[in-house]
Amino acid sequence: MLALAALVALASVSSAEPIAAAQALPAASAPASSGLAALLRAYQVDLRDFDQFNDLRFDPVTWEAKSAFLARWSARLDAIDRAALDLTGKVDHAILALALHNETASIELARRQLAEMDALLPFRELVLALEHERRTLVPIEPEATAARLAPLAASIDALRGELARKHSAGEVVASAVVGRRAAAAVDHLHRVLSEWFAYYEGFDPLATWWLRQPIGEVSRALNEYARFLREDVAGLRGRDDDPLVGDPIGRDALLADLRGELLATTPEQLVAIGEREMQWCEVELKRAARELGFGDDWKAALAATKADHVEPGAQDDLVAEQAKFAIQFLKDRDLVTIPPLCEATWRVEMLSLETQKVLPYAVYNPQAMGVSYPTDAMDHADKEMSLRGNNRHFTRNVTPHELIPGHHLQGFMARRERPERQILSTPFLVEGWALYWEMLFWDIGYPRNAHERIGMLFWRAHRCARILVSLKFHLGEMTPAQMVDTLVDQVGHERFAATSEVRRYIAGDYSPLYQCGYMIGGLQLRQLRAELGTRVTDKQFHDTVLTLGPIPIELIRCTLLGIDPDPDGLARWPVK
Repeated sequence: MLALAALVALASVSSAEPIAAAQALPAASAPASSGLAALLRAYQVDLRDFDQFNDLRFDPVTWEAKSAFLARWSARLDAIDRAALDLTGKVDHAILALALHNETASIELARRQLAEMDALLPFRELVLALEHERRTLVPIEPEATAARLAPLAASIDALRGELARKHSAGEVVASAVVGRRAAAAVDHLHRVLSEWFAYYEGFDPLATWWLRQPIGEVSRALNEYARFLREDVAGLRGRDDDPLVGDPIGRDALLADLRGELLATTPEQLVAIGEREMQWCEVELKRAARELGFGDDWKAALAATKADHVEPGAQDDLVAEQAKFAIQFLKDRDLVTIPPLCEATWRVEMLSLETQKVLPYAVYNPQAMGVSYPTDAMDHADKEMSLRGNNRHFTRNVTPHELIPGHHLQGFMARRERPERQILSTPFLVEGWALYWEMLFWDIGYPRNAHERIGMLFWRAHRCARILVSLKFHLGEMTPAQMVDTLVDQVGHERFAATSEVRRYIAGDYSPLYQCGYMIGGLQLRQLRAELGTRVTDKQFHDTVLTLGPIPIELIRCTLLGIDPDPDGLARWPVK
């Protein structure tokens, strides 16, 4: 097992030789795993190959094939004598079991979502059948295939016309959520049909002759139908004032997701944690406001902090300067190993106006921090809001979150240490790692003055608010408009940025628990660090966590403390 002795062994690694240190970590912290690492790698490759070949969406045939694929892998896992494994092997066993469970759950979710919108997609089966025939090398019969496609455009037009009449009469033909999802499905099916025809076009003269005209008509009909679903049913026209469309999943689904993250905590308990942490932020904000001469008016102090920003065109230089400062800050305190290649391979990219509509601050892409700042295409009010929202002091907290010691260092190590464990990914570690560092930086003096403390507190309050608004939305206790108001009133967001944030939270593109992962994951790591106490140094803890893969923090705790993970995968460690 990875015992405390293995962690202590890392103390002999010299921080002056970061490459050697990084190379020493696996040997110090990764005993033999009874062959399960190889099994995880085999599953990782098999899953990638299966998904790359079977990439059709909204397709029960694909889901059936994947369910059979997962069943075969579950049988392989069940055949392993878990009791004979060492601790690392048992953790790997739990990782594969969770990965299989998550893939199965994603199929069930896809089935439910298709059932909600399938009446809007009566042409789905024909389009997918044509593509399955092509992929399984069934010879095409051009004239017969053209006869199958010839009536399709008219039937799509008729469906659109019928739905448009009902919609105009005030009938609900579908919810905005289902309308948006159905529009995406139509777009996908359109791409499938276009790629299907491209396979024959020009290469097979007879197929081209028979199919070009009906394909052109179907393509037009699908485009118009998708536009109707997106704009008329969902109300999404690509404007800043588009409605905020989301799909609350409910308490039972949240509980199931929490179990999947190995968290022994209810949504209500997480909300209480968010409220507690928000109160702490308000106390500290008022303290900083008094220091700046604003009394308890922290919003006035926040406004003064926002006013301190660089000129347009200078934000990339600011980020570079702040990143270098954070790296030196870490080195001076010997807090974590930073391999030279990691330190040398990051850059800054400026985000487009369209991207800033959902990412108003920053984002990490491999080896690059995407930076938001006003563009010349923004109107005056939006430019002013973007300047305020990306001021010096907010950005000073964001930069190490995205780069070093945050996601850039984290990703660099994840690609090198136990990469087979990337069959799992959890925001409670991915985002929690970066939040843990924000909290530690606060504790050890990273903010040098009241404005910089306010910059860090803004983000800490933001993480608290993310817990509150996302969970209350999914519990049915808060509307999207109320979510925006909460971010504006309780955190101090600019309204444009708050709207962009909420639009991303509720879009359904990632886990409903993702927004909780920041603060809750950070608290889990702090809780684990406190549990280890003085038996290890901060650097030993940080370097070792970076070698364990993007796995639930419960499994990291089991690894570091020598605890056998529960065979049934149930969590037992509540976050506090």
